[in-house]
Amino acid sequence: MMKAALVTGAARRIGAEIARRLHAAGYNIVLHYHRSAVDAEALCHELNATRADSVRLLRADLLEIGKLSELVRQAAEFWDGLDVLVNNASGFYPTPFGMIAEAQWDDLLGSNLKAPFFLAQAASPFLRKRKGCIVNIGDIYAEHPLKDYSVYSLAKAGLVAMTRALAKELAPDIRVNGVAPGAILWPEHDVDIAKQAEILARIPMKRAGDVSDIARAVVFLVEDAPYVTGQMLSVDGGRSLIS
Repeated sequence: MMKAALVTGAARRIGAEIARRLHAAGYNIVLHYHRSAVDAEALCHELNATRADSVRLLRADLLEIGKLSELVRQAAEFWDGLDVLVNNASGFYPTPFGMIAEAQWDDLLGSNLKAPFFLAQAASPFLRKRKGCIVNIGDIYAEHPLKDYSVYSLAKAGLVAMTRALAKELAPDIRVNGVAPGAILWPEHDVDIAKQAEILARIPMKRAGDVSDIARAVVFLVEDAPYVTGQMLSVDGGRSLIS
């Protein structure tokens, strides 16, 4: 029986590398994307070229909560089941306090917490049949909030709480864990070189990580951690040790 994984926000950046690593580990992959159709199609073609008919695409706006059950059903239908859900899709942008609009709150809480929760709920019947698992992609800012990013930080803190809560709710059939990246990829809207250098100087390992560091951690939690649940694994070069 071929194992299958649904990875949200899988067209680019960390999500794409997670998809590649799980695919290399033998999983069939459902690549979810929203707007990045060209990147998603290119990745699908890349992976299917190495193993035919092993990757499928599904487009969805994860803020349309009522459609998430159908998204999961379609994903499970491709290969008659689902073994892994990776909640990677995420919104990230500044929300300076005092100027935060309700729409920003709904968007950031929706993409980082509400959608992962309802995806997990929809996927749980399929995952339970396969003794599968969920991996949530968090952020070290859940524990150390980033100035001017209060809404994003608290949304990721909620995701940490969700990871622990669902680990209890879904045990013993489904494991639920998370990975909290540190400085891996710089935000595309923030090219402040001096700020980046300051951040790197404070990291014990004195450098940024790579998307492969996150993807390998995900594969570890999926493949090699059968007695681990309810945990957030920080992959941050030691940055979370800094107060």
